[in-house]
Amino acid sequence: MADNRKVVKIKEDNLGEVHVADEVVAIIAGLAATEVEGVASMAGNITNELVSKLGMKNLSKGVKVEVAEKTVSVEVALNISYGYSIPEVSEKVQEKVKSAIETMTGLSVAIVNVRIATVDMKNTK
Repeated sequence: MADNRKVVKIKEDNLGEVHVADEVVAIIAGLAATEVEGVASMAGNITNELVSKLGMKNLSKGVKVEVAEKTVSVEVALNISYGYSIPEVSEKVQEKVKSAIETMTGLSVAIVNVRIATVDMKNTK
């Protein structure tokens, strides 16, 4: 592959190989995390925030993944809605992210670390 992105081989058989870019795994994690009630949005750096405000959605914003062999480590940074239990929302995010990545890619998720960046006062319970 001539692509500069990091990729991991998830399947190889007589029909060929299937490779998934790390960014795809990050997008899956970000989408899964935002589906959890209490997650206001993904956190990101200033550049990501500006890109979002300009209408160009970065789906992997606030997500860092490391893929080694067929094992994934994930770190997600979230903005939580005011009034929700941080431990409960974090646990649901961990479960949802792990399940989504494993189901969609066949990779094994070793760890999902959650970092709460801010509390969003606009999205309250």
